[in-house]
Amino acid sequence: MEIKDLIVDLAKTFEQFKADNDSRLKEIEAKGHADPLLTEKVDKINAEISKMAEMKRQIEALDTALGRRGMGGDFDSEKAEKAQAFNAFMRRGDVQAALSTLSDPDGGFLVPEEVENAVDRVAGTVSAMRRLASKITIGTDTYKKLVGQGGAGSGWVGEKDGRDATDTPTLAEIAINTKEVYANPAATQKVLDDARINIENWLAEEIAIAFSEKEGISFIRGNGVEQPKGILGYTTAANASYVWGKVGYIFTGSTSAITADSLFDVTAALKSVYRNGAAWLMNDATQNYIRKMKDGEGNYLWRPGLTEGAPNLLLGKPVEIDDNMDSIGSGKFPIALANFPRAYLIVDRAGIRVLRDPYTNKPYVHFYSTKRVGGGIANYEAIKLLKTHTS
Repeated sequence: MEIKDLIVDLAKTFEQFKADNDSRLKEIEAKGHADPLLTEKVDKINAEISKMAEMKRQIEALDTALGRRGMGGDFDSEKAEKAQAFNAFMRRGDVQAALSTLSDPDGGFLVPEEVENAVDRVAGTVSAMRRLASKITIGTDTYKKLVGQGGAGSGWVGEKDGRDATDTPTLAEIAINTKEVYANPAATQKVLDDARINIENWLAEEIAIAFSEKEGISFIRGNGVEQPKGILGYTTAANASYVWGKVGYIFTGSTSAITADSLFDVTAALKSVYRNGAAWLMNDATQNYIRKMKDGEGNYLWRPGLTEGAPNLLLGKPVEIDDNMDSIGSGKFPIALANFPRAYLIVDRAGIRVLRDPYTNKPYVHFYSTKRVGGGIANYEAIKLLKTHTS
């Protein structure tokens, strides 16, 4: 389907959703309940909108990836040599062909850059956090940076007035350690001997799926023990008593349901300097819930992106979906609002290593693939959570 046709269909479907949901809300107001068939219809259209919006995002991501890859280009003899050596290593275990270009002092062999980039592209389409957060590649196991928390004093003075000493600025060190994630895809030697199969593409696809699933969970829910620390893995505090090192949250109200007022409160809790560039993060079920909500003037809070490249919006800010986020429930954190490039940092150690193992599980040849990645909050002020009431 052409993306322009998809956008037209999305707009029509959303208008139908609003009309049917308005009818549902009027019935609830008049009778205290809505016709179950009408509620079922609204829910069905709601789910269809989510599918269409996700399809639009995937098409746009694919177009972007293909555009970055480009077509043609100059012949690179070094890359061609590496590709041939890696192909020989994968198919036959030809170590000598790979030693000069792919050997890794830490053990195994480094995959060609094209395979590693393919993994990054797939990871970006699966994990919302990898799309949203800042990323840096390092050659060691740990990345450290200093974050200024303010505190430097200043003052107005006349030309001949004295200058008193001012407060010393407060600095906090952020240290993110990379952890090892692995995948162990297998193929028979018969498959590897088939020259029609592109081994590099096969490996990239296999390990990309495995790495992306593990990363996606950890960037949201990771506890930092032998894995990245996710945004829901930190100590939290009610925003009124927020301090550096904790993630501030806003309560939804007196029930476990999300209210329109609580969404406005989360927006207000994020400092204005971070609001420009901020985005919402939630799972698909939460988005479906919020899509039915209106403000005090009867306007829907959620709006679809109806131009190519435009995101879905909630209170004017992009909505990103990651099903690793909490679902709506008592004492949960179903929604985050953050300036993610400033709030969260993903640290990749350069290189993906592959060990070829034809012995452990004959007749299969396993390719034990590893990479090191870390993640953590780099700026606690740039993220706020919405917490549902504890019943």
